[in-house]
Amino acid sequence: MSQVLDAPPPMQVPADGDLAALAARHGLTVSGARPSVPAYVRQLWDRRHFITAFATAKLTAQYSQAKLGQLWQVMTPLLNAAVYYFIFGVLLGTKRGVADFIPFLVTGVFVWTFTQSSIMAGTRAISGNLGLVRALHFPRAALPISFCLQQLQQLLFSMLALIAIILCVGVPVSASWLLALPALVLQFLFNAGVSMVLARMGAKTPDIAQLMPFLLRTWMYVSGVMWSIDQHTKDQPRAMALLLEYNPAALYIDLMRFALIDSFGADKLPPHVWLAAAGWAVAAGIGGFIYFWKAEETYGRG
Repeated sequence: MSQVLDAPPPMQVPADGDLAALAARHGLTVSGARPSVPAYVRQLWDRRHFITAFATAKLTAQYSQAKLGQLWQVMTPLLNAAVYYFIFGVLLGTKRGVADFIPFLVTGVFVWTFTQSSIMAGTRAISGNLGLVRALHFPRAALPISFCLQQLQQLLFSMLALIAIILCVGVPVSASWLLALPALVLQFLFNAGVSMVLARMGAKTPDIAQLMPFLLRTWMYVSGVMWSIDQHTKDQPRAMALLLEYNPAALYIDLMRFALIDSFGADKLPPHVWLAAAGWAVAAGIGGFIYFWKAEETYGRG
């Protein structure tokens, strides 16, 4: 005699709204959900020790395989400055009319390298650290910020060589050297903001990292690293001169030259230079942070 078994009733799948209400009732939240901006800032502050330790570890490991080790932090920009001095200062004659051209050039190379390296590292901050992003829960902005902090540490280490060069060519110690500190703070904020913008773009399109060296090289050539913007814009149309003078990289380079080299006076700076430098720092820093934060939920997925 066959028995007829009753089929179980079909499972009722809750609607999305019911699932959300059920999760909220039990205190569940979406994994990796984007927090509010104030909460995100607090998370970054809570992980400030991780950010500084990560930056220091990356800096220490950068030249760990080289026999000269950390000396390359100083030798690399110095060798670049030597090449630029021969090509631009000697062959092309850009040193004519520029007082203290060697400290002028070395300062430009060191300060530009800070921006260049920060942006290049920031572009790969997410795409180059997917294992870390997928394994640990932390505010992703910690990565581009830590890479910028790493480059700032390298610049401060290299400044010892820059100060030695400045003293060797006879530039005296001056109270204006203290102005280098606010200039570096503004440049760091600008670099961090641009790095966060490119970190988000690089996370979605890794090919951007291959394009950046060409864009950065072009930016370097128009930023007065190895030539005087003040001298070469006198015969340029006013609009072109303003673009060159208020180029953010040029502003931070010239502020450092103004702070460290006594022959680089205020007459070689554009009007309202500190206000312009602060404006670029605030716009890039806040704008880049918001732009990066908006995609917080997408990093490491896909």
